[in-house]
Amino acid sequence: MSAAVLVYTTNDCIECEYVKRFLESEGIDFMTKNIKGNPDYEKEVQAYGYLGVPVTVFKEHAIKGLTPDLQKLVEAVREQG
Repeated sequence: MSAAVLVYTTNDCIECEYVKRFLESEGIDFMTKNIKGNPDYEKEVQAYGYLGVPVTVFKEHAIKGLTPDLQKLVEAVREQG
């Protein structure tokens, strides 16, 4: 089964690393897309209404950064699981 959670990231992004570590600590499988030099990935982030990363996506929900909403996303992943 492929990861249902996607994290848009870029090089040298401390907050991106925090988000990935948080998801790992919660036991959430995820894949990443690095927007650096990839205009298609940048457009995908913009389609969610954001201009920067990290952006974490599960189904139709997108969360920017390391916020309490990220915990809600983790709970939604677990409920599906």
